[in-house]
Amino acid sequence: MLRALIFDVDGTLAETEDLHRQGFNRAFRALGLPWHWSPELYAELLKVMGGKERLIHYIERFHGEDAEVLKRRMPEIHDLKTRYYGELARSGSLSLRPGVRRLVEQARADGVRLAVATTTSRPNIDLLLTLNFPQVERPFDVIAAGDEAAQKKPAPDIFALAVHRLGIDPSEAIAFEDSAAGIRSALAAGLPVLATRSRYTQSHRLDGAFSAVSDLGEPDAPHDHLQGHAWPDGIVTLDALRAWHAGHLRGAA
Repeated sequence: MLRALIFDVDGTLAETEDLHRQGFNRAFRALGLPWHWSPELYAELLKVMGGKERLIHYIERFHGEDAEVLKRRMPEIHDLKTRYYGELARSGSLSLRPGVRRLVEQARADGVRLAVATTTSRPNIDLLLTLNFPQVERPFDVIAAGDEAAQKKPAPDIFALAVHRLGIDPSEAIAFEDSAAGIRSALAAGLPVLATRSRYTQSHRLDGAFSAVSDLGEPDAPHDHLQGHAWPDGIVTLDALRAWHAGHLRGAA
């Protein structure tokens, strides 16, 4: 039985990554740091999972001569970036990706549990959910986020934590991801993965995902099928997920 859907956040639930990039750049300017992350540079930096880890990687790679001094400023930079990210999000720039709200509402109405498994920090998740589900106190049953796992993706820790908190077996859930590292993380935790490409993962290989699509699709705007399992009418629905999942379990038996 399909009992849960587990979502990554950045690039999967919403196209948040460019807001993070803009938040970093605003923090750099405010703190007098002569740095600027272009979309092209940020796409490379996103290969490092986690905003704090990404910032440390950037300092070590591009400012190695001052790395130890600059790394001590990392908490200050990251905290300010989070504040600016929140301001950008509240300005109306943080909407869900196509099909996400529809699928979440279908799952909630039909008793399928919902979880988040992400390397982003808890305040960012809370803000996204508050802005997009203002009438629902807890749209997701479980949130596994940020520094709660010992290792970031592609390690399985954060997905394993979400599965543990849901109290289910990995075979009873489907994970949703947009990045190569996220797919590897979910697979390592024993979860089948449905991949959707996002703005900053256009070049990522989606190997291992049982299906890859441009987005979850809407009745008036079907998605583009990329590889693997194809969905009726170009829309990922809860009924279609259940049908795939039942066949997957039969095939694994």
